[in-house]
Amino acid sequence: MNTSSVFASQGGTMGLIVTVVYIAIFAVGIYFLMIRPQKKQQQKLQAMQSAIEIGDSILTTSGFYGVVIGVEDDTVVVEFGNNKNCRIPMQKAAIVEVEKANQE
Repeated sequence: MNTSSVFASQGGTMGLIVTVVYIAIFAVGIYFLMIRPQKKQQQKLQAMQSAIEIGDSILTTSGFYGVVIGVEDDTVVVEFGNNKNCRIPMQKAAIVEVEKANQE
């Protein structure tokens, strides 16, 4: 048996193992740097949206500020500006920032 062929076959296997390890390390790095923080931010946003109450000041995804005057399952009725006739129902998902009414 030729010793150089034995070492060549082992080197090919070791190269494959090293490649698989590098790919696994890269996947774990992507998870901790990109996916996990995004999931935490999404959970925080959902918790904020589920805690919306009447009287809270909000900011919508389109940049409008308003006050919540009605809350249902997944929709809220928001009053915009000083005009009391400008009441618009919208989804809670369109709200990106909430300032609680009882905060000072």
